[in-house]
Amino acid sequence: MSGTGTGEELGAQAARARALALLRIRSRATAAALLPAAVAVVLLVAAAQGRIGGGGWDAVRWAVTVCAAVVLLGAAAVSVAIARARPAVSPTVPLTEQAAPDLYRLVRDLADRLGVPAPSAIALTPDCDSWLEDRTHRSTESPATRPAAPGGRRHRAPVAPVLVIGSPFLWWMRVAELRAVLAPVVAGTGPAAHPDIAAARRFVRGLDGAVADAAASAPGRFTRLRRLPRGLVGWIARLLLRSCRGHAAAMERGVAAAASERAQAVDYGLRIAAQEQVGLAYAGWDRLLTRVALPAWRMGRWPSRLDAGVVSALTELSRRDRLAEGFTSRLGERPACDLLEEPGAADEAASLLAARLFHGGPAETGPDWSPVDWQQYPEEVVDRKWRTEAARLLRVLDAMGVRPAAAGGRDETVGGVGAVRAFGAHGVDAVGVAVPTLARVVEQLSGPDGRGEELAAGISAAVAREEAAAPQQPPAGSPAASDGDALDFWGTDPLPLFPLQPPRTGTELLADHVAAMVCCAAVDTAGAAPGLDWLDGPALLVDGERRADLGSPVLSLVEDGDAGPLRCWLASVGVRTDKPVRLV
Repeated sequence: MSGTGTGEELGAQAARARALALLRIRSRATAAALLPAAVAVVLLVAAAQGRIGGGGWDAVRWAVTVCAAVVLLGAAAVSVAIARARPAVSPTVPLTEQAAPDLYRLVRDLADRLGVPAPSAIALTPDCDSWLEDRTHRSTESPATRPAAPGGRRHRAPVAPVLVIGSPFLWWMRVAELRAVLAPVVAGTGPAAHPDIAAARRFVRGLDGAVADAAASAPGRFTRLRRLPRGLVGWIARLLLRSCRGHAAAMERGVAAAASERAQAVDYGLRIAAQEQVGLAYAGWDRLLTRVALPAWRMGRWPSRLDAGVVSALTELSRRDRLAEGFTSRLGERPACDLLEEPGAADEAASLLAARLFHGGPAETGPDWSPVDWQQYPEEVVDRKWRTEAARLLRVLDAMGVRPAAAGGRDETVGGVGAVRAFGAHGVDAVGVAVPTLARVVEQLSGPDGRGEELAAGISAAVAREEAAAPQQPPAGSPAASDGDALDFWGTDPLPLFPLQPPRTGTELLADHVAAMVCCAAVDTAGAAPGLDWLDGPALLVDGERRADLGSPVLSLVEDGDAGPLRCWLASVGVRTDKPVRLV
């Protein structure tokens, strides 16, 4: 215990020393702003007492007085900008004590064991991380929440920071694991309550907010007139922020070291094992967002149970990966989501926030933006995605003026009765009209003269036109955003704030569209079905089994013009390329 106490004290002392260094920077900036005024006062007093006089001294006195007035006005503008600047607040889902009494009780008991103040509130974030966040700025609280002084005036009382918990942790971790992981985070409320550290953090966050406000475009009229003073304020705030950067980083490292040392007294052994679950949860969450949720978001559907999906994804990972086999044995213990009164409602709110952060969807549901559960995912997302992309591919072929060569109709016996085939082998009906067949697509891409590059460029242009024609969402924090929006205090950055993937290239888009056309043909002619793979997203099921070997034959066709591997794959599944494909 003595070693732990010594380590904690050293970390706290280092943090306080850096906090004092930050406050000295603030004091020096204030002194620099007051220096011309002090010189002007000395000159004015000396002139009033007759100690100095004459034309030269009068000119100096007035010049210094004017300079002092300008500097004081500038300093006042910077001070007001820093005080009024809205620091960035992480987008979260608030979790009231009524919605999670057991979770609040667990956090308070943990704070008591650590001997630190309990967090003032708890919020959820769609990310695999947890932290403390100061939300005592006047822009993030209502006047009614501030305690009243005896005279009726409102004053700012010390408020502990908010505990932000990654929502995937609640569903994947067990209660004991969550408590062990949160111990170092909750322990940070102790250093955060120190007056010097709290004041230094407010100063740095105010500078950061002032820089962000100065960089944003000025609203309303007279924009050009406002640009000059905003630019000057932003320049001074950036100068101060650069001088604070090293001290602020060292202060936060000291706070983290002190909190980590204090947390060693609580569930230290279990924390080591729980950290493995943190890494596993992050891997499953990232895979779920990029492979499963992103295709749904692009189709105007947002999965409403993303956190529950993490459990399914990680269970599937445990089934496939021997390294993760032992992790599923924990699932018999009580999950941390049982600490919530309504886990489904919290999961739905976090899932919608994830869709907005990572894709840019609207804050409210509508005809073109509606929730989807996992049972409906294959039909509502996978099948619609395939048929939408297949229809776009054929529209681009039509726009390119591509007409398939007509194959002569031939008799085919069906059930012992001679019948004339309605469609040729290359996608032309009896009167020469092109029909949606897979053979038409393969014909245009195969061979040395395949039109893959032209088709990829056409699809890229079509996708860009559709995205440009889609309704644009208002930027985060803009007046057009809905009241009570979780992104109100983030800023005016356009959505999505954190894109999951870079824009796809033309070749990638073409490969996706060709694969979608193949899947549609397999569903319509070979009895296949759309499905959901928890790790890879949309999947093609043939005889109830997932076929994961389609990507390589499609790439051979798209990149090399070699249709041989794809034809072999189609024959193994029993897909008829000459049959029409349903596009709606």
